[in-house]
Amino acid sequence: MAVDKNVVVAQSGGPSPVINNSLRGIVETCWMYPDKFDKIYGGYHGLEGILKEELLDVSAQREEEIRLLRTTPAAGPIGTCRYKLKSHQQEDFNRIIDVFKAHNIGYFFYIGGNDSMDTAQKVAKMAHEKGFDLVAVGIAKTIDNDVGDSEFKLVDHTPGYGSVARYWAYNIQNANEENMGSCPSDPVLVIQVMGRKIGFIPAAVRLADPKREMPLQIYMPESGLSLSELMDNVNDELKRSGRVILVVSEGFDVGTVGEVKDSFGHTQFSSSMSTAQQIVVNHLNKVGLKARGVARGQVVGTDQRDTAIYASTVDLDEAYKVGQKAVVIAVEHGSGYMSTILRRQGLIYNVDYDKVPLDVVANSERKFPKDWIAPNQIDVTDDFIHYARPLIGEDWVSVPVVNGLQRFARFDRIFAEQKLPEYVPQAYRK
Repeated sequence: MAVDKNVVVAQSGGPSPVINNSLRGIVETCWMYPDKFDKIYGGYHGLEGILKEELLDVSAQREEEIRLLRTTPAAGPIGTCRYKLKSHQQEDFNRIIDVFKAHNIGYFFYIGGNDSMDTAQKVAKMAHEKGFDLVAVGIAKTIDNDVGDSEFKLVDHTPGYGSVARYWAYNIQNANEENMGSCPSDPVLVIQVMGRKIGFIPAAVRLADPKREMPLQIYMPESGLSLSELMDNVNDELKRSGRVILVVSEGFDVGTVGEVKDSFGHTQFSSSMSTAQQIVVNHLNKVGLKARGVARGQVVGTDQRDTAIYASTVDLDEAYKVGQKAVVIAVEHGSGYMSTILRRQGLIYNVDYDKVPLDVVANSERKFPKDWIAPNQIDVTDDFIHYARPLIGEDWVSVPVVNGLQRFARFDRIFAEQKLPEYVPQAYRK
């Protein structure tokens, strides 16, 4: 790879509380290699920005704003998208290479989930086939924790998950206070969490109550329980405790919810016509609770993935180091890898940063281990608690506050000069 090549960093899919700290890790580590990297650009709203030749000049931003990326949640500074590069969209692939050539791009860092790793692999392969000198490296990001293998040998966990797990541990603690006080009239509180078809996020609510002192029931997508079985479980707990906190994954099978799907084919539960929570609440109140009062419901949306004050300090540090590792991989090993976190054996939590080939994790989908689901199907085992507990950290993150408001990174809208004709991404053409 020739020296003084420019860099493009892009983000894809849903954001997380720590995604920008991976971006910061990439930027600040590139600065350590002035003989390798010249300008650093951000694909403005991910692949869409690259296709439209909208390259935000990250190198031109003030260092203070780069530092503030640490505690800036979501994906505001450079944006994200859900644009899928499908194999037949050859014009899109050609356009990406043309944009990279026009701006002397030699390095492409792509932050995202399993679909994003597939895209990074495809771009790397296309560049190689065209004889274009490009190093493409992926950086894992997903709150679902579903990138990698089910044996946790390639990927132990992904940045973003620890912060969402912390969010739910704390919110369930507070929900329990609410339920204790209001149970004479509202004995059942139904709370929906994200998670699609995998149970890592709903499982994390057990971290709020590791000694199992709350009347807490967890309905993961993998539980396989019916609404009638759920009803029986709730009434059994009402007889024992007089109240129930029922956590249901958005992907728990309650029948059709009027699914809306994104370009990757994933159900967008927050955009669908109904919710698992509402169907469960309606069913409980219609069939009838074995207690005075009614079931109430609560659906938290993107707040669980875009709130800085709930970020785990462990998650923040690991997200940064995963970004750093991606740059080291690019320099020392070249193209076609994703940076990853591996847990060391032993009682004391510690990790190493490693790499895995993109073609191994592209479109991978980790499963929640069956032996981490309790025999009653509405709880998780202590083995899961031991796995997840270190990820949520020990203390609150310190988010800068100015005039009573959180201070987030704000990038100036300085873009590279456009050199190519205007382009409409293939998927958006009528």
